Amino acid sequence: MTPPRSLWRHRDFGHLWAAETVSQVGTQVTQLALPVLAVTYLAASPLQMGYLTALETAAFLVIGLPAGAWVDRWRRKRVLVFADVVRAVTLATLPTAYLADLLTLGQLFVVAAVTGTATVFFDVAYQSYLPALVDRDQIVDGNGKLEASRAVAQVAGPGAAGVLLRVVGAPLLITVDAVSFLISALLIGGIRQPDRVPDRATRRPMRTEIAEGLSFVVRHPLLRRIVACTGTSNLFSTIAYTLLVLFALRQLGLSESQLGFIFSAGAVGGLVGAVTGARFTRWVGEGRAIPLSILVTVPFAALTPLASVGAPVVLLVLSQFAFSWAVVVYNVTQVSFRQRLCPPTLLGRMNASVRFLVYGTMPVGGLLGGALGTWLGVVPTLWIAVGGQALAAAWVVLSPLIGMRDLPDGWDGGRLPDDAEPVAPGTGLQGHEGQ
Repeated sequence: MTPPRSLWRHRDFGHLWAAETVSQVGTQVTQLALPVLAVTYLAASPLQMGYLTALETAAFLVIGLPAGAWVDRWRRKRVLVFADVVRAVTLATLPTAYLADLLTLGQLFVVAAVTGTATVFFDVAYQSYLPALVDRDQIVDGNGKLEASRAVAQVAGPGAAGVLLRVVGAPLLITVDAVSFLISALLIGGIRQPDRVPDRATRRPMRTEIAEGLSFVVRHPLLRRIVACTGTSNLFSTIAYTLLVLFALRQLGLSESQLGFIFSAGAVGGLVGAVTGARFTRWVGEGRAIPLSILVTVPFAALTPLASVGAPVVLLVLSQFAFSWAVVVYNVTQVSFRQRLCPPTLLGRMNASVRFLVYGTMPVGGLLGGALGTWLGVVPTLWIAVGGQALAAAWVVLSPLIGMRDLPDGWDGGRLPDDAEPVAPGTGLQGHEGQ
């Protein structure tokens, strides 16, 4: 087989890649600065942290499905640029309000909701845009490079944020993210490849188009298991994430710079995952890489609540590093599989349906994290999140994926390949799917 052409000289992909890298650096800064702002400047409680996390992701649940149908009707490049501009302007209101001594938790909640809504459209259009820019055999390479840039940004962002938080403070640091979104918009706007939109005459009722995307996801026996795993994992990892900053700063007594170092360690794990993910996939097989990588997350997630016993920095660094490595390997493999599997005209609705199902659990996780943290305490809630991560892994560990080296390439009507026999009767996920 002829190896796929290199993307290093692909101009349009280079613009998309650079835009994502710049935007990710700013985003990683804000992901640390926003909860620190809520905890240290606005004295947020565990429940209020739950509200903040829920509002950041609520749009995936509220408008996730119609967003896919809209993206399939619009020019995707325009959607990406507009979403970047909206996020830049919205985030810029936070340092402005801080300088005017008008900053409140209410404004923080509104900013989280608006930027979360823009992110829905950006993410759906983004994953649907990549296959239009590169050849089919370059999709895995493209996703790997994008994951690598995200991991590099995660290394630079939190570490720099931990230092800068002490110098300029969280409110002004959010300005970095606003500027990064403007730069991202300019880079995406420079992509030359024509952005084609389906003929208006072929459009059907919105409900019909949404149903097509959702049906594509839930009918495929492998894809629905992957979506169930990801959605369950997001639910419980969001419970943990909601309380992580509060746990580290208040209960463990760590400093902002130590917290930034911990987040950077996780980002290094993500970078290692992006670099080694393809090799790991070739070694164990593309199908097996999905359940094996998510299974790795379970013991390392347990190191977070164990940090309350002793050596908190060491345990949190190990937890973040290994968890991030596994998540990146999992994402590169399953996203590439989805993009190969789906017809181009259905990509927006397929991605929106997946986002609706897997990100729609995150606002629920945020609210649960805040409520359980208030009711049971932070550490018991973190242990609940560990148990939930094990449940998430079961969706794909107890499935045909564990016995498959290769994944199908193209829609086959939902039929498994002849060599992909299900696990023994009475085991696996049949009971879950029948409910």
